[in-house]
Amino acid sequence: MLYAYAVDGPRLIRLPQDADLAEALWIDLIQPSEAEMARLRDLGVPLPTLPEMEEIELSNRLYRENGLDYMTAVLPGEKAGGDRLSMPVTFVLSEQRLVTVRHHSPRPFLTYPTRAERSTLGCNGPNRLFSGLLEEIIARLADILEGVGRALDETTAGIFQPRTTRASSDRLQIALRDVGRQAETMAQVRLGLLTIERILAFYTAILEDRPEAGRLRPAIRAQIRDVQALEVHADFLGSRVSLAVDTTLGMINLQQNNTVRILSVIAALFLPPTLIASIYGMNFTNMPELDEPWGYGFALGLMGVTTLGTYLFLRWKRWL
Repeated sequence: MLYAYAVDGPRLIRLPQDADLAEALWIDLIQPSEAEMARLRDLGVPLPTLPEMEEIELSNRLYRENGLDYMTAVLPGEKAGGDRLSMPVTFVLSEQRLVTVRHHSPRPFLTYPTRAERSTLGCNGPNRLFSGLLEEIIARLADILEGVGRALDETTAGIFQPRTTRASSDRLQIALRDVGRQAETMAQVRLGLLTIERILAFYTAILEDRPEAGRLRPAIRAQIRDVQALEVHADFLGSRVSLAVDTTLGMINLQQNNTVRILSVIAALFLPPTLIASIYGMNFTNMPELDEPWGYGFALGLMGVTTLGTYLFLRWKRWL
């Protein structure tokens, strides 16, 4: 799928599918076909394939070739089936236009065209467009972090609520899964922030060649500060995730210990009667109680007395 945008005053407008791509300021490709990649090659913009975008070497993600700057970030988004995952997104920046290549749908690429004029530098020119798109991506990552923080607030509040044993056990298992999902989201955001920070560092190094370097430099510096602040926030949330996991596992262990303690007390209560029943079950010849009419009642009474004595002993020790 290919979407092409041009500037109409301060706003971005989408061009028709059959429009001349030479008129486009921003070309956004989603899972491009061979025909769409050929149209970009005709414009002098060769595009990387998905395996090339997934290469983790820094030299494969940030480089300049034939006057084009290639920058790849790994951003969280959704696939067509609704699965959330992180995948690479490549930005190809030239003096004429910005080209983006992606194989999933990060939300900033859906929201930015409708509010491009609200970005700090606007969208008049490929460099301002690129800066505005990065600004939208950073804001989206900040929103995700805030969502993780709210989810952790709800989860940790639920962990400490007193409930019945069974309901509490189920609730703790659900809380553990919720915390795991938030930890996975955090990992995706951290990876996105890391790759965006690398892009901003690379772009700062090549910024002197841009005609609007004086206007772009303060905006890029502000974005770098925003990314660094979000990384600190992500570290804080990461510590909260670790605390929530440790607390949940600790509560689960306490519940398991309570269950084992109850079973141990029951076993201790029935140990003396079991011992007495075992003794009288031996059927030795010289056991006078077996021939007495009060022998059965005596054995039952002895079992009851020892059980009561064990119970009182456990209460005295405050083990019950």
